[in-house]
Amino acid sequence: MSVDKDSTEGTEEAKSDETKPTTWSGQAVQLVAIVLAVFVAKGAIAEPFYVPSGSMEPTLMIGDALLASKFPYGYSAASLPIQITLPETGRVLGGTPKRGDVVVFRWPGNRSQAWVKRVIGLPGDRIQMRQGQLFINDRAAELKPDGTGQAEDDNGGFESALRYIETLPGGVSHEIYKLYDNGRLDNTPEVTVPPGHLFVMGDNRDNSADSRVPVREGGVGLLPMDDLVGRADAVVGSWDLGMRSQPVWTWFSGLRLARFFTAVH
Repeated sequence: MSVDKDSTEGTEEAKSDETKPTTWSGQAVQLVAIVLAVFVAKGAIAEPFYVPSGSMEPTLMIGDALLASKFPYGYSAASLPIQITLPETGRVLGGTPKRGDVVVFRWPGNRSQAWVKRVIGLPGDRIQMRQGQLFINDRAAELKPDGTGQAEDDNGGFESALRYIETLPGGVSHEIYKLYDNGRLDNTPEVTVPPGHLFVMGDNRDNSADSRVPVREGGVGLLPMDDLVGRADAVVGSWDLGMRSQPVWTWFSGLRLARFFTAVH
């Protein structure tokens, strides 16, 4: 009988142990593990970013939410989801972007800011704008008229723009906007892209502070590849920011559902 009694008590004790609530330390470990998993995923795989300006119209719109893949170009301090100052060590598993890629990078003027532009020039390329047309290594990028569009400015206003299909050397085609026939950035001196750098431009050619503009004047200048965060691969969501001035119950109508989960070209 005693064996049966001892066996019963042992079973009850085991059940009691199984139903004990998780200790606070165990919960803390689980929380830390979740935070680390999210941090690693954002640092190594992909990270969401928000488009606040119209410099990449018509490809990207104000209010687009991007997903930038980090593995195509390797990793550096710029890849971290939080900005901390680290010694310059170059990129690990680094890869050079392709001409025509849309990239997210840390702005050299303030590395806490993430910007997005299109890669136009690779190391060794000679880049120049002549009367609004892009020349790469003395070869003109093909421009094909594609009607008109409405370019949105940072204040929510719209301006008519000529739309073109631009084809870069190598065959990558994408849309651009031209607001003016002879804008201030339509004629530039020829620039040779140095090793370890990129020449980037916005698709909204007359409304983009890019590699045509020095950092000291608010532009990008020649972009160090160490500042790359990743390649913009998809728009995962989009909302018309102009709806902020409307009643809250109308905000849902500002969702641009047709742009959800679309590829960036």
